[in-house]
Amino acid sequence: MGVQKKFRQGQIMKLLAGQSVASQDELRRQLGHLGMRVTQATLSRDLRELRLVKTVEGYRPLAAAAAAESAPLPALPRALKEFLLDIRPAQNMLVLKTPPGGAQPLAAAVDAEHWKEVAGTLAGDDTVLLICSSRGAGHTVHKRLEEMLR
Repeated sequence: MGVQKKFRQGQIMKLLAGQSVASQDELRRQLGHLGMRVTQATLSRDLRELRLVKTVEGYRPLAAAAAAESAPLPALPRALKEFLLDIRPAQNMLVLKTPPGGAQPLAAAVDAEHWKEVAGTLAGDDTVLLICSSRGAGHTVHKRLEEMLR
């Protein structure tokens, strides 16, 4: 995580600890008063990464009870063993086949790895399209996925 991002997220937590902030726009303005210009998209990502939720009292950290209710994202090796049926290479892409309903959790687990070779994923119901930066990157990711299955 970059120094600016860490600092900005720290300032967000500090602001929210000291006062009630009802909207992203209000939070963006408060950060502006501290000399930090931030876009709405960046602020949304920060709130998600910090696991902050909007409540009637303003933004707050996600309660432990609420976190326990929602299913955590599976780790990639577990998700692969649970959902992956087939890997089909296609140039710089990999098509990952899953049972119905398995594509979303598998794509989320791949995304959570933040691999530099992966440009992004698209998930349907039973298929994940994993887009790599090059053919070589696709081959590397393919081998890595197969190794995780062992």
